[in-house]
Formats: sequence, C-alpha cells, structure tokens
Amino acid sequence: MTTPTTSNLDIKTFLDQDQKKDLLRLLTAGSVDDGKSTLIGRLMFDSKMLYEDQLAALERDSKRMGHAGEDIDYALLLDGLKAEREQGITIDVAYRYFSTANRKFIIADTPGHEQYTRNMITGGSTANLAIILIDATKGVITQTRRHTFLVSLLGIKHVVLAVNKMDLVKFSKEVFDEICEDYKNFITQLDIPDVEFIPLSALKGDNVVEVSSKTPWYHGKSLLEFLETVYVSSDRNYDDFRFPVQYVLRPDKDFRGFSGKLVSGIISPGEMVMALPSRKQSKVKAIPTYDGNLEKAFPPQSVTLVLEDEIDISRGEMLVKPDNLPRMERHFEAMLVWMDEDPMDLSVQYFLKHTSNTTRSRIDVMRHKVDVNTLQKSEIEKLTLNEIGLGVITTAKTLFFDPYKKNKNTGSFVLIHPVTNNTVAVGMILDKLESKDLPSRITDVDKETIRLGKSLIQSEKRQEKYNQRGETFWFTGLHGSGKNELAFSLEKRLFDLGAKAVLLDGSSVRSGLNHELDYSPADRAENLRRVAHICKILNDQGIIVIASFISRNDSLRKQIAEIIGEERFHLFYMNATLEYCRNNKPELYEKADRGEVDNLPGVDLEYHEPKDAKLIFNPVENELNLTNIVGYLEKNKIFPLNKA
Repeated sequence: MTTPTTSNLDIKTFLDQDQKKDLLRLLTAGSVDDGKSTLIGRLMFDSKMLYEDQLAALERDSKRMGHAGEDIDYALLLDGLKAEREQGITIDVAYRYFSTANRKFIIADTPGHEQYTRNMITGGSTANLAIILIDATKGVITQTRRHTFLVSLLGIKHVVLAVNKMDLVKFSKEVFDEICEDYKNFITQLDIPDVEFIPLSALKGDNVVEVSSKTPWYHGKSLLEFLETVYVSSDRNYDDFRFPVQYVLRPDKDFRGFSGKLVSGIISPGEMVMALPSRKQSKVKAIPTYDGNLEKAFPPQSVTLVLEDEIDISRGEMLVKPDNLPRMERHFEAMLVWMDEDPMDLSVQYFLKHTSNTTRSRIDVMRHKVDVNTLQKSEIEKLTLNEIGLGVITTAKTLFFDPYKKNKNTGSFVLIHPVTNNTVAVGMILDKLESKDLPSRITDVDKETIRLGKSLIQSEKRQEKYNQRGETFWFTGLHGSGKNELAFSLEKRLFDLGAKAVLLDGSSVRSGLNHELDYSPADRAENLRRVAHICKILNDQGIIVIASFISRNDSLRKQIAEIIGEERFHLFYMNATLEYCRNNKPELYEKADRGEVDNLPGVDLEYHEPKDAKLIFNPVENELNLTNIVGYLEKNKIFPLNKA
C-alpha cells in the first residue's frame, strides 16, 4: 500500500480549497477608450494569472500594435478578434477567468458602442456585479448613463464606479468627487442599492490590486480587494422555492425522480411540495446523488427530487411550496430588449422559452420605447435591433413566474422566431396584468366594422383556414323518402374527411328553437325561414350546413335560397314515390289516413317536385348517392378547396 506523500497531500488540500472558493461573475462596461480591457488585463497580470508565453506574446504585441506607448497594452489580453486589435476597440463579449487566494472570478468584457447593446445584455445576464468605467478627463457621459440603465435593467445590485485615468488629472480629489456627485444624482432614478466609487489608473496599476500612495485622500479598498470581499450570496433568492422540472428520471421501474436546476429557495427531505399546474401535493422523500442523499438542496444546484407519492409531472412543470406560490398567468408586462436584425412583427407568434417551459406567445402591444441614453420614454409600435421597450405579452399556456426584481430566474425569458429559430428578444417580467388592464388590438376601422355587425375575419381567411367554402346543401323530399338517412350519412362522411359541417333537420329545430310552431302551412313556412337564417349565419362563419326539410314547393325553396344566398344554396332532391315513403314510415301515413295528422305533404298538402335540383337521388342507392355528393363538392371546389 502506497503512503500519500506530503506533496500529494498539499496538492489535494489546495484542490479542495480551490473547489470551495466562492465565484463572482462580473461585467465591465464603459465608453470607447475608457480602459475596460486594460483594467481586466491589469487584474490578470497583477494577480499573477499569466503564463510566461502569454507575457512574452503580450510584450511583443504591445510593441507591434499596442496603444499604450512604452507601457504594456494589457487590453490585448482580451481583445481577441483581429478587428478589435486593429481598431483598438472591443466588439464581442470577451469572457476571462482568474482566481485569487480568496475567490474565483469570471469577467465579461462587454462592448461600449451603442450598436452592441445586445452584446452587453448577453454578457451581463448572469453577472452579480458591474464595473462601470469613467474616463476621469471626460466625467459622466451619455454612455455612462446608458450602461448604468442597462445594469439596472438586468437587476445587478452591485456596481463599482471605477474612475479611470486618474493619472491624467494628477489624481485630483476634486475631479473624483465631482464625478461621484454627478453619478449619484443620476442613479437616484434607478434601482441600484450598492454603489462603490474607486479612483484608479488601469494602465499604471494605481488602486487596482493595491491601494496607491498617489491617492492619500482615498480611504477605501483597492478594486481587487473590494471584488474579493463584496458580499453577493444574499443576492440569491433563498425564500421562494422554485424547481422547474427539466427531466423525469426513470432508469428502472423502481426509481422515479424529477431532475432540474433549483433556481431559488431551499428544500429538504420531508418538506411538502406542490406540482404546478396540477396543484397535487406530496413530500420530498429524498435528494439522491452519486455520493449519497443530500440533507438539503439550494440554488444553483442541479438535483433530482424523489417524492413520496406518484404524481404525474413532466418537463416544463414546476415544483413549489404550497404556502409560497408564484404568479400563474398568461398575461404580463415585460421589458424587452430586441436582439434580431429584423424588426419586431406583432403578427408573429414567437416561441417563449421560460425556465424549462416553451410555449407560443404574442406581443399584444408595445407601451413605449426607452431611450437608453436619456431614459426618455416614447410611443412606438415595434422595436428594432438593440432597442428596449415595455410590452404586453400573452402566452398560449399558463406560465409560473415571479417579477424579475424578486426572482431573476423565474422572471426572465427569451423569444424565439418560429421560422428562423433566432433568439429575437430577451425579456424581464414586471408583473402580471389584470383583465381590465389588457390592451385592445381593435382599430377604429375594426370598431366601425363591428358596429355594422360584420365579422373582422374575411371569408377568404376562413376558407384558407378550413379548406372549404361555407355553403348549404338542402335536402328536400317527402316524409319517409330517405333524405334524413342520406343527410346524416353525409355528415359522417364529411366529418371523416376533415370538413367542418353542421346538420339541421326537422326534429332538432322543432324540439328547441321552433318548439312553439305547429304544422300549419303558415308555421311550416316560418319554421323554414328561421332555419334559412341559421344556415346563413353558419355559412358566414365558413361552416358547411346540411339541411334536411320537406320544403314542399318552389316558392318556399326560392325564399330559402334568397335568405341563404343563391350562390351558396345547393338543392338536392330525394326522388321517392309515395308508395316507397308509405312503406318506410307506415305509422305516420296511417295516422294521416285516419285524420289524426293534418297538413301532411303528399296526403292532404300538395308537394311539388323541384325542377332545379342540383342532384336527384334514388333512395335505395345510399352509398352511390354519397359518392355523387362528395364528387359534386370536389368538382365545385366546395370541399376540399385544394385537393392534392
């Protein structure tokens, strides 16, 4: 057995300590040439995080393409793109990692140009702290205000205002104080609770890693010391338990767990949880891992929860605590940052990705656009690239969210174009919307159309959606002729083919709508008049109507056609002899012969055969009749409109 050496133990101890270090994610922002990249390069250089070959390359590149004169140009450590090095500017987001004895750091160096607003939003989306650089020779400028607004929008609670290039103003306390006062007056409009002011020279190293003797009037920490000690753990939400389910883990029949990332709150075995949207409850049985069960889980751990009860839960649903529920809504207001080259299109239903849930959504209206340079609000119909505004969103299914200020993870989302799959926008939810506050997308033209009693949907749109024309097929014939059998068979055939059809016959309308009418000639005519109006309404909605009524003469049938519209009225005649009808419905005709039933067409009320029927049927050939009707519909392009 090999005994561990002291060297091995030291390495293991070092690795264990390194593994337990806290991680601080931060971004840098500032105007062009404020020195963001130089500052980060200096931090890496002075914290001894560069290899010898990197130092040699840095010294060589500084002489060849640097912008720092005789000094080393530390910005070259971060400006990795050729265009960035050639122009001396930052274009893309550069991520750099370094660590000290006390903490690990991931820095996002974001572009300063306004046209790269989306890049800054991307870089700052996971940041705990922002370093905003100001050129001491210029003071607080438009870009400073813009970057601070974006930091506030992202919900970053800690800001370091790094007043750089203090060497160019001879480390003047008056200049520094004036800049700080100007900045304080601006941020009173924004929600940034913690701001630290540090004077420094990134190029010379003053107050970057160690407090400089050149600023004896400054009694605060150096930048690195502040970054090592700033407390950000309390920024995480440990109060509201939110566990979006990403995956149902079922390796065998004996194990069923729900896997996902715990985005906020703390959970322990034995605690009661509720599944949304079903609202079914259970207790957490265990939190298993490879190394054994956990006593508790906290953000941002990715874990598997095993429940005591079998609850039907799938991806996109959420586990919460019963006494602490998120908002459960389909309508909400959100700040949107538009990130696509193509402008916003309110007619497009974008995919909305929220936690582990994806749903269709629409942007109902844009309330206003925010000028990121002045914070002025202006009315706007849609956003374009890099613009930011307040909009109202409606989703196809209910979301489980918290306001972004309260919980970043459940209050943020992205919008994805359904065709290109581009991420077109990121959003931060302000809060739900009450029904009374929902915007109306009805225009003045729409209101006038509604006032006239007309539909807002064009008939062509209905035809395109349903792949059919709304028309009426009117079956006429005597009682017992078989017209009802054919009409009901046609309804079933059209349903199987995917058509949207409604059937009306004497029994259905007389049992409800027309129950007060008798069988006198006058009431028979009124019965048909009402039915014709129903047919018209349904046809206007794009629905095919199958109507089976005796309608005994040409005068009545002409009135029906005029109400429905002659161009969409199709008369079909079931040509059955009176003898056939008597044999098919003997009880009814026997009552008529005994005088127990009055006004029966074909017996004591005349029936006129139609001369203008589109199709005439033999009652004993039902299947052939059906085939002929379907062929008639296809030939006249009633259904389907576009036959493959």
